[in-house]
Amino acid sequence: MPRSARAEFPSPVLVTETAELEALCARLRTQRFVTVDTEFMRERTYWPELCVVQLAGETEVAVVDALAPDLDLSALGVLLADTAVQKVFHAARQDIEIFVLRFGDVPRPLFDTQVAAMVAGFGDQVGYDSLVSALTGGHIDKAHRFSDWAARPLSPAQIEKEERLDWVAEEMALLTNPATYHPDPELMWERLRPRTSNRRMLGVLRAIAAWREREAQRANIPRSRMLKDETLLEIAATAPETPEQLARARGVTRGFAEGRIGTSLLAAIAEARALPDDALPIAPTTRDGPRPSPALVSLLKVLLAAKCEQHHVAPKLVASSEDIDHLAAEDASDLPILHGWRHEVFGADAQALKQGRIALGVEGKRIRLIETPA
Repeated sequence: MPRSARAEFPSPVLVTETAELEALCARLRTQRFVTVDTEFMRERTYWPELCVVQLAGETEVAVVDALAPDLDLSALGVLLADTAVQKVFHAARQDIEIFVLRFGDVPRPLFDTQVAAMVAGFGDQVGYDSLVSALTGGHIDKAHRFSDWAARPLSPAQIEKEERLDWVAEEMALLTNPATYHPDPELMWERLRPRTSNRRMLGVLRAIAAWREREAQRANIPRSRMLKDETLLEIAATAPETPEQLARARGVTRGFAEGRIGTSLLAAIAEARALPDDALPIAPTTRDGPRPSPALVSLLKVLLAAKCEQHHVAPKLVASSEDIDHLAAEDASDLPILHGWRHEVFGADAQALKQGRIALGVEGKRIRLIETPA
């Protein structure tokens, strides 16, 4: 934005009263878009504590103090649900989680500038300040990135202020699915990546991981404060039956083991131990077949870099290292890179490279694809 235009833009207004928020949201609902950002705290809690909501339309900027006494945020929920107003975020996932928890749904319609920047070739997970600098030459002061936004009063400084839309829309589908923000406690064990096929141990792990998730939610503390991942894995392996046995696990005190929480945990373990064999989980698919050739993996990564350079898109958005490993090992139809725009940009040529139908060469300072003889 030109310097003169920035100078004419009004200073942010601090909103602490319900009537002020209602009036603000009513005005913003007449706009084509509203930009949204949040500041929150969750270092000591399971659920994020919303502290500040920053809103801007085409002509005004406001900082909503979500912790102001008696402030009713209902008008904000109505604004975020108004489908006539585009909601613009940057790196939206955590912001959206807060609004899903507070209002029960995802803001719609949604546009994430970080996703759009990755599609447009600005690199992997580009920061908002870097994006603004690249596009406008402006500079954003990030000095308050690590502020305690729950402290009051807020300081004056805290208050200051290609044709690939289908690709962006495909990425937005995950962000706009409410299920993204409500993880199933019964599936949390899979995140621990247990290195065992022992279904009885996996049954215990599933039970205690779900137990930890629900207990952490109930107490509103981070799950790692309840029990660390490595402690869960150890407990799943030993399946203790008594407080004495439970207290032998690293990170478990005798007071924990003998108290209400320990009793509840032992009950979850006992329930899992009693499950019939056919009710036990199966180890997640790890595609443990023959390990792919490291040389083939490296070659596919070179192809990925070359194709992303050609299409001006961030490699991380197209394929992860795990995707490349899986593709090198097998052409599994469930791989994201074999569907949609990713297949167009990279997947089709990756398969052709594996099958020997194309080769990689060098032309000047760039990689080029060479069709091989039939």
